[in-house]
Amino acid sequence: MGENKEKLTKNASKSRLLPLTKDIAAGFGMGVAFIIPGFSGGSVAAILGIYEKLVGAIADIFKSFKRSIVVLAPIVLGLVLGAVSLMFPLEWALGAFPLPTVCIFVGLAIGGMPTIIEKLKGRITLTNIIAFIIPATLVIGVAFLPMSADKNLFDLSFGGYALLFLIGIIGSAALVIPGISGSMLLLILGYYNPILDLITNNLFKGVNVGVALLVLVCVGVGIIVGFIAISVLMKQLLRKYTRGTYFAIFGFIVGSIPTIFITTVKDFYTSVGVSLPTSVPFWIISVLLLLVGAAMSLSLVLVAKRGRSREE
Repeated sequence: MGENKEKLTKNASKSRLLPLTKDIAAGFGMGVAFIIPGFSGGSVAAILGIYEKLVGAIADIFKSFKRSIVVLAPIVLGLVLGAVSLMFPLEWALGAFPLPTVCIFVGLAIGGMPTIIEKLKGRITLTNIIAFIIPATLVIGVAFLPMSADKNLFDLSFGGYALLFLIGIIGSAALVIPGISGSMLLLILGYYNPILDLITNNLFKGVNVGVALLVLVCVGVGIIVGFIAISVLMKQLLRKYTRGTYFAIFGFIVGSIPTIFITTVKDFYTSVGVSLPTSVPFWIISVLLLLVGAAMSLSLVLVAKRGRSREE
């Protein structure tokens, strides 16, 4: 009897620990995705199967505050850990080896596709096809928009700070809408590099801390407001038009893959007048890294699927 009770206790603690670990890992991936132009934290959430839970918790934060916080806490913890711990290494990797670095994350997106494809099972209608094509086209189209010059965040008027609030709302799209890259939109608008520079070269080094904090608070409040508003919308769409919404999500993610490559070539090669490497080893390594990324996320998907099967 005592042994059985001990086993049940161990199994119960395991069953609580696994979802918690998964949520922290998913949050970590979302934080990393937020740093990479062209990649989306929402895509990571959808690929790892926590998207509906994430959107539901954010949308219901005022109705069920305690429950929402319990759901969001591990995801936010992972998100902060991912963004902070990999900000400098990724900045270096993207500067030194942009295409191979990006290939890992594209591979992660491709390997996680089965999670989304499962949601699309059934008869495909014309509405489903349109729901897929429009988001995919929009995401690819964003990659061809001209870049604005980097903004000066040290000489802003009241209107400039109000605009930062709107910029935060745009940035929040990266964490809620799969396939939409907030970092890429911020790059296009000329705010991505100045905000990143403000964190790495001012806030972390104790230089112009007051200005840095004011800018980040304005952007942060915008992110929170956008986070909640977009989540409420996505929750309603998932509830009323579940399959059609997943076709749109799939379109966003599929469209983001060529967008990431286009953005990388524009930002790290064309903009500085450097040609893409033509050496065979470079391309072999890039393809291998893409396959490694795909294998990693596919393994995570299969492990999560097995876990769900055991629970059922």
